[in-house]
Amino acid sequence: MLLVIVGVVTLIGCRRHAEDFDERGGFEVHDTSDCFPDITLVDQHGRNVSIASLKGKPALFDFIYTNCPGPCLLLTAQMKQIANRLGPKLGTEARIVSITVDPEHDHPAQLLAYANKQSADVSGWLFLTGTPKQIEDVMARFNVIRKREADGTVDHVLEFFLVDANGRALLQYIGQKAEPDRVVSDVERAAAREPVAAGDGANQAVILK
Repeated sequence: MLLVIVGVVTLIGCRRHAEDFDERGGFEVHDTSDCFPDITLVDQHGRNVSIASLKGKPALFDFIYTNCPGPCLLLTAQMKQIANRLGPKLGTEARIVSITVDPEHDHPAQLLAYANKQSADVSGWLFLTGTPKQIEDVMARFNVIRKREADGTVDHVLEFFLVDANGRALLQYIGQKAEPDRVVSDVERAAAREPVAAGDGANQAVILK
């Protein structure tokens, strides 16, 4: 089992904690990592997916694993609400990318079963796995890491991220605090190449720029 320790690090190395978020879940940090690296993962249908090839459309990234006892299910349910609100724009104007933090267990068959159970195997929503190093390399772009604990306990990545069409991380959301309608508005603005800001009533999100 894997422990995922979540931290967002600014350029001066400041780690944010839950109390740093305002009442709608947001704080501002700065990061310039390319979140569409040249790494090829495998989706829930066994197809190779180059993360770099996803450039051209904004994407929401989250990190889950299929044996998760609860928090990942809640996050996927949150993403499902967002997918439903995006409707036909999902896949044509934006994507959702869910990456397992347990690649040793989560192969395409497990991801597909999970996606089907959550009614999330839809166009524009990728569930991805790969080697542990590949997963860790992608996670590093978001300043999150995974770690195996001796007692087998597992923590969860409760945040998810909006990345623009060029691979620049724009916003980080706390899953349970993020309002689906607001996230959809942010995604639509990113798809239209319009500014996305946490300070215009959206302070459920971190500005990452």
